[in-house]
Amino acid sequence: MGGAFLAAALLARLGRRIELPTIPLFILAGILLGPHTPGIVLVSDPHDLDMLSALGLVLLLFYLGLEFHLDDLKTGGRKMALAGGTYLALNVGAGLGFGFALGWGTSEALVLAGVLGISSSAIVTKVLVDLHRIGNPETKPILGIIVVEDIFLALYLAALQPILSGADSLSAALVDGGKAFGFLLLLALAARFGTKVVGRLVNTKDDELLVISFLGAAVFVAGVSEWFGVADAIGAFMVGLMLGSTTSGERIRKLVHPLRDAFGAIFFFGFGLSINPGDLPTVLWPVLAAVAVTLLMNVVAGLSAARIYGFGAGPAANISTTLLARGEFALILATMAAGAGLDRRLAPFIAGYVLVLAVLGPLAAGRSHWLARILPGGDGPGRGADGPPDVGSLAGGSLAGVPDGPSLEKASAG
Repeated sequence: MGGAFLAAALLARLGRRIELPTIPLFILAGILLGPHTPGIVLVSDPHDLDMLSALGLVLLLFYLGLEFHLDDLKTGGRKMALAGGTYLALNVGAGLGFGFALGWGTSEALVLAGVLGISSSAIVTKVLVDLHRIGNPETKPILGIIVVEDIFLALYLAALQPILSGADSLSAALVDGGKAFGFLLLLALAARFGTKVVGRLVNTKDDELLVISFLGAAVFVAGVSEWFGVADAIGAFMVGLMLGSTTSGERIRKLVHPLRDAFGAIFFFGFGLSINPGDLPTVLWPVLAAVAVTLLMNVVAGLSAARIYGFGAGPAANISTTLLARGEFALILATMAAGAGLDRRLAPFIAGYVLVLAVLGPLAAGRSHWLARILPGGDGPGRGADGPPDVGSLAGGSLAGVPDGPSLEKASAG
């Protein structure tokens, strides 16, 4: 564990000198020091870090929930659903078409629909934090799309499970999907009506007790969510959504920062451990083709979301590039596909596709103003058709060393 932290920190420090984002460097540390590459092996079995990696994902999404206020969810529900539905229709539809075009089989095509269609919540969250874009207006549709994706994810996994297991029971799929949807509804109702009660339960002047309380709540609800067939991350997100609106919300945001950063680094390090670079050359061309399809669909989806919210080219470019990365969910699908005995090319394809976009996504997000120049209505670096330059976009990630704070978020929002 100590070696994993130090290796991630060392590579990240070196990368900072050339203004590289931390995410691909943490992943690279995992690849170089994992069991699939020669030299020093810090972790011989990637599953040894499963629990700590899961905690990293939970804390990243919990922090995201803290920043996503209930008022945003109430007032922007229709736009959020429309933007999220459009994003899914474009990307999942393109993934399904791409899967059939490869000719690997129907089950494989259904898996690829999810792989190409769903963004990485963890990477998206880390990009928003690193580039200090939490306060930007286009962050609301980005977070809204993630929420819609997570709801779709629960239903998609419930429907896919009997297909991968070879079962032909539609009733079993409907029961699993209904259970997941019911729990999501319960979480939404708790977030809507239970905030005051939750606020009184966690409220304390003692920082130690507050940390234990919010950490316990986030991890517990994440675990229960998983038991109901809902992604653990969405459970943690909903807890963050509730606690962010309480009187303790601002203190929780400050106290969770070191936990989020430390275990988030382990999540991406563990992500790298699971990738075997030796398998990638056999699926190079399908991977590059899939990346090109995803790039195109994300630009179209970003323009569509910007139009729904009335944004210009700068925010559209930010939406397109921030949601580009694919990650933890795709690797889960790779594991499920391997266990179901599907085409052997599927696992290395998913690993290569995820690795390319996990590196390309944060790099593209930090330089989204380049894309804004060529989008309809673009009139300058980081500038929308109807707004001033975007602070995070112009920084291109160079603000990473500046601590989070209200003043910076106000500047970004402006």
